[in-house]
Amino acid sequence: MGGLQRAVVHADLDAFFAAAEVRRRPELRGTPVIVAGRPEGRSVVSSATYEARRFGVHSGMSLGEALARCPNAVVLPVDGAYYRTLADAFRAIIFRLSSVVEVLSIDEACFEVGVQENWMRELWELGQRLRQAVRDELGLTVTVGAGANRTVAKIAADHAKPDGLLVVPQGAEARFLAPLPVEAMPGIGPRTAAELRGYGIRRLGDLASAPISVLRLVFGRRCEEMRERARGIDRQPIRPEPREPKSIGQERTFARDLFAPKELADATAQLAAAVTRRARAEGYQAQTVSVKVRFRDFTTLTRQRRLDTPTADEATVAAVAYALIERLVRDERRPVRLLGVRLSGLRPLAVQLALFDTQTARRLLALHALDRLAARWGERPVHVPPSVLAHSLLRPAEPPRPPWLEG
Repeated sequence: MGGLQRAVVHADLDAFFAAAEVRRRPELRGTPVIVAGRPEGRSVVSSATYEARRFGVHSGMSLGEALARCPNAVVLPVDGAYYRTLADAFRAIIFRLSSVVEVLSIDEACFEVGVQENWMRELWELGQRLRQAVRDELGLTVTVGAGANRTVAKIAADHAKPDGLLVVPQGAEARFLAPLPVEAMPGIGPRTAAELRGYGIRRLGDLASAPISVLRLVFGRRCEEMRERARGIDRQPIRPEPREPKSIGQERTFARDLFAPKELADATAQLAAAVTRRARAEGYQAQTVSVKVRFRDFTTLTRQRRLDTPTADEATVAAVAYALIERLVRDERRPVRLLGVRLSGLRPLAVQLALFDTQTARRLLALHALDRLAARWGERPVHVPPSVLAHSLLRPAEPPRPPWLEG
């Protein structure tokens, strides 16, 4: 085979949230683990290890039903900031392999590569490199599927789970898909599958050969597209993720409304740590800090402040964000159910140092070192400057000067 051929690779982290928790709690390896939104109350399963899935536990199931099926499972809360750190590192690995990447979710992406000579060998080696890098650098497993287009690659990855690799040969797409149930096709859920079975269409091979007049009754205007996809033909391109985001943000809804200054300051500092860590990982610093506050009655207010100097320092962002939040809460005098911190005015991370000023550079190096530890071992404690905590809800809301800028 001569010339450069287009191929698509689909990568999906296995049981991501649950695997991430086992990663930082190795003693849980081999045991059923469930990650749920609010383990202390009514909740649904966000993720479960394969040990729990053997009992029929799956994402979207109520936590009560999951525990009825698997009463010995360990239940852990969702830690969004920790998962986002790992997801950023996962995407960084993929961007080393391709510049044409579409991020599909926090744990899933597809990307385009060129294959020069040997389709199977080159894609197999690339998939193995990706799986090994994720294992070595993140301590996680990823399932990889590869084929001529995004539909075939996605179904190949689903077919290879967990911790597998499947490459569909060029020209074999229809043969690979034909024996699979119609539910294997992305976009066909249980209700549509039941409707198709009513017309005698049970497998993708049946869908590939079904009359358009029948498929139109099920899919409407998408009937021809769905039949082509069942034949292994998908013309939908990879839509690359913009490499220069307009903003980086993080929000958190609290199980219990907050009002006390220390609670608000701690929550703000955690959000500031999450967004600045993402900014540093992607090579950005921010000129503007914005906050979002949602009160108990769902009234939502936002404020922002432009900085004199761009920063990727979490304590600087925490100080500015808390000053904005403090003023809003002081004026409204109502408990808070949601907080958000967002960085905008992003620009490449570069530090212009004054003569003999090495403090800023040393701090950035220290933060980068802590980021690497967080990616490997989980969230690190967030330092909240004492000057931030000294503010009460009844005092002026000017942001305190970060201590490392004094002198």
